[in-house]
Amino acid sequence: MQPTVRPVRPHFSSGPCAKRPGWSPAVFDTALVGRSSRSSHGKARLSEVITRCRELLGVPDDWRIGIVPASDTGAVEIALWSLLGARGVDVLAWESFGYRWAADVTEHLKLTDVRTFTARYGTLPDLKLVSPDRDVVFTWNGTTSGVRVPDGDWIATDRGGLTICDATSAAFAMELPWDKLDAATFSWQKVLGGEAQHGMLVLGPRAVERLESYVPTWPLPKLFRLTKNGKLNEGIFRGETINTPSMLAVEDVLDALRWAEETGGLLALTQRTAANLAEVSAWVAGTDWVEFLASDAAARSPTSICLRITDPWFTTMTEKAQRTVIGRATEMLAVEAIAYDITAHRDAPPGFRIWGGATVEATDTQALLPWLDWAWRIAITDALSPHPAAD
Repeated sequence: MQPTVRPVRPHFSSGPCAKRPGWSPAVFDTALVGRSSRSSHGKARLSEVITRCRELLGVPDDWRIGIVPASDTGAVEIALWSLLGARGVDVLAWESFGYRWAADVTEHLKLTDVRTFTARYGTLPDLKLVSPDRDVVFTWNGTTSGVRVPDGDWIATDRGGLTICDATSAAFAMELPWDKLDAATFSWQKVLGGEAQHGMLVLGPRAVERLESYVPTWPLPKLFRLTKNGKLNEGIFRGETINTPSMLAVEDVLDALRWAEETGGLLALTQRTAANLAEVSAWVAGTDWVEFLASDAAARSPTSICLRITDPWFTTMTEKAQRTVIGRATEMLAVEAIAYDITAHRDAPPGFRIWGGATVEATDTQALLPWLDWAWRIAITDALSPHPAAD
């Protein structure tokens, strides 16, 4: 039988993610549309985004924060193309985005002094293998694998290389050790539930020193250029964006940032996120057909909650058949307006991925889980039932 309690908001997508509770299009009524982003009012709005992000995340005053194009992907690409090449590089890859950054470093930048440390989905590589004398590129939270680094203790305080961290599914949901992150990136569309296409690039003093003392051997597109006449282009970090931003998206993220402040700041955001993981954890503990993809609880992501199927019948199927069953279950949930977009990433093992970021209510996560049981039982039963031959 179908459960009776439904999530109020069925938005569990891992990006773009759920809007903040109570959101409506009315937040755009005050958007600075039809005005130049380089006007005094436009720059004030962009500067406000930077200031509020700094205060919420606890970013030190001497770390620069800039708004850049192309979401988190653009921010990471800018960091890689602008900062790498001065030293050897260690890349950590245990999910699709980490593998993407590894490919950028080796196949596109064509750096040769590169060590890539990998791990299968659901696990971390050995962090102790990273050399403090080399630059390191890594994701803090594996959005497609549900695995995060548990802390920054493995990063040397007296390191010689730079740490370049893709923190897009971690920022605003987890505590980040800014003194250990020389360059970090995130987007508005993840934990804040903002609109896509804009990224944030955070640069510590050591990254700035690299930018002003090292010039890459490859040409940099205009959208990647952070320096001017050999010095950091400080305007980028005051709201003078490299290209024209969407003032609608700016207004939307300002609304999300104000909500986050009114909710209780970073502590409240991390608690809301943890509450979603707690709901899923309690359900998994009492469910016989599913487990976390990340077996180590210390490395388990509370935002991108990835689940693998342990049902014996399912494990004997081909991958194509497995994905068909998953597709059937998620389709039923979408048709019933219970959950949208919770299929595991295409590069991950077949399973489910539930976004548990701060804009998701734990009561909605709690309501979803019995429906997931319901959809799974129907999908797996249908897959195993004999079907009459066609006439």
